[in-house]
Amino acid sequence: MTAAGAPPVVFAAPDLSDAALAAVTAEIASTAAEYDRTGELPWAGLAAAHRAGLLTAAVGTQFGGPGAGARQIARILTAIGEGDASVGLIAANTLLTHAAQAARPSWSAAAYDDLLRRSLAGPAPVNAIRAEPELGAPARGGLPKTTATRTADGWVLNGRKAYATGGAALAYHVVWAVADEPGGDPERPRVGHVVVPGDAPGISWVDTWDHLGLRASNTHDVVYGDVRVAADAFTEIPRGADGVYRDPAAAAGPGSFGHPALYIGVARAARSAFAAFARERVPTALGRPIARTERIQSVAGEIDLQVVTAETLLHGALLRIEAGDAAILTELSAIKVAIARAVIAATQTAVAALGNPGLSKHHPLERHLRDALCIRVHPPQEDTVLLASGRRILGV
Repeated sequence: MTAAGAPPVVFAAPDLSDAALAAVTAEIASTAAEYDRTGELPWAGLAAAHRAGLLTAAVGTQFGGPGAGARQIARILTAIGEGDASVGLIAANTLLTHAAQAARPSWSAAAYDDLLRRSLAGPAPVNAIRAEPELGAPARGGLPKTTATRTADGWVLNGRKAYATGGAALAYHVVWAVADEPGGDPERPRVGHVVVPGDAPGISWVDTWDHLGLRASNTHDVVYGDVRVAADAFTEIPRGADGVYRDPAAAAGPGSFGHPALYIGVARAARSAFAAFARERVPTALGRPIARTERIQSVAGEIDLQVVTAETLLHGALLRIEAGDAAILTELSAIKVAIARAVIAATQTAVAALGNPGLSKHHPLERHLRDALCIRVHPPQEDTVLLASGRRILGV
């Protein structure tokens, strides 16, 4: 896919060796605390990920990209998340967009080619903008208030969205909207996504993000006021065979493990921060590093157990998917919940063992705890997963 007369876009495969990923993690981590403090967009971390070729690793081979698979994407996001969860979240949304386009192309040729060319020049984040202030998370049901109105030559987008991660850094928005079009059924309108350039006239931002964690993710509200896009910018989300619209995010699917992967990186960062503190802390009453005590060694083992559990669940699930094991599909949502529990347990265990130092803003564990707790907000959420799983098991 190339613009008329333009040379083809080619992205080199990134170095995904452990050493190369560790180097990127360290570079991103070096600015994470400051971005967390200021809440500014983490441009330095995004630039580091871009230089390493990580933000475009999932671009499909048919589009000139490396075509990274699910496990490669998971390793990338764990490495980025270990450096800075905010960079990890922006990267996850971008990589998952490229992976979806590689598997099931839905963007117009012109729009995706433009995104790829922006991605050559520098970080070009993308995000699916879906939640709304009134509705909340779409996975809970309901239809968006945001509308895409059909015109003679395209669509006009109007509405307000919440939690638009990436903020003004976004090169493209993929906006969940209801189609308002001639001949449409007002009782059962078409629902889909509208691909919108981030610099399109009519887009404005409302700085609402004042959150416990992911402080630098710029997950603000965004307003679309008569934003005009091309006729091929709208892609419908099909309804079920019964005619009922069900949001795709209501259940985990094979491509939805990018977010858990980045939070595993947060748990790994918490494990490293705990170990560093334990090796350096020498209470006068003890006279040696607390790392040499059995109590701290047991805590370190518990933290490691939770991290290993989360990583094994993630990569085990992805391996089963790769092998074509259809039986796992109904278990994916539960696996995401189990990963979330392990990530939070690892981080909370580290903080609890250190007491006041672990809760101090002078120590990275405090930031890791805040970031780890954010894993729960990603759909499908724990209460809906447990209810669905229970009904399935009980045959209700």
